Amino acid sequence: MKDFDKLWDYNDPAGTEIKFRELLDEVKNSNDKSAYLQLETQIARTLGLQMKFDDAHKLLDEVESELTDDLSAAKIRYLLERGRVFNSSKQKDKSRDLFLKAYEIAKSTGEDFYAVDAAHMMGIIEPGEESLKWNETAMKDAESSESDSAKGWLGSLYNNTGWTYFDMKDYEKALELFLKCRQWHEERKKGLTLAIAKWSVAKTLRMMGKTDESLDIQLALLKDIEDGKAVSDGYVYEELMELYLIKNEKEKAAEYAGKSYELLSKDIWVAENEKDKLERLKKISEG
Repeated sequence: MKDFDKLWDYNDPAGTEIKFRELLDEVKNSNDKSAYLQLETQIARTLGLQMKFDDAHKLLDEVESELTDDLSAAKIRYLLERGRVFNSSKQKDKSRDLFLKAYEIAKSTGEDFYAVDAAHMMGIIEPGEESLKWNETAMKDAESSESDSAKGWLGSLYNNTGWTYFDMKDYEKALELFLKCRQWHEERKKGLTLAIAKWSVAKTLRMMGKTDESLDIQLALLKDIEDGKAVSDGYVYEELMELYLIKNEKEKAAEYAGKSYELLSKDIWVAENEKDKLERLKKISEG
């Protein structure tokens, strides 16, 4: 892992882009071509996360033109980021071969971190049983690796696999993995990712009909927001709305629907992909 990777803030891709671009000349002047090309792939990733897909592809075209057989790490990262841009721009089928090639090269060159990354991306783009197969592969690779960075994928993998089971309505298995995810983040005293793990447990409990248990967790997350220990979260407010609807407390449901709508309507991805959710939140907030 290059030092510049530590600058990543996935919640602020625009800010991360600025930090990466400030390093470009320094890395280029170091005459480490691999590092320079890897940095460019990460700038492309920030562009993809900002939905600037054409700009991301243009930069990746430049990287591709500079790749040589001896630059295996740069090639793997190029393949991963090209695949991610296609996936984010709803061209999932174009990403599959890229992730598979990245996995193949990473396994053959001992780049465990990127092998797990590629397998986890396959788990994201594939449906149902095929997704589970790839997530299991990713977890096995991470657990068996001697690389601490590769093992660092386990929290994400527990989360992703849990959501695959959730989407299959296998809530018992989903809960099992979300609890493992929560424990993993608790042991590492993670902030936002631990909150997401708790939220996932709570949502699954709601789907299992365990309303009070779910509400207890969401209210604890709400208290962290109110105490300034966490930022306002539209998804926490949305779940509180759902729970109060179940409990037939319509005024509280409307209150949290409004708070959720206020935040999620400003999210570019939600506005583009979940218009029905936003319409429902607005309708409930208006009573």
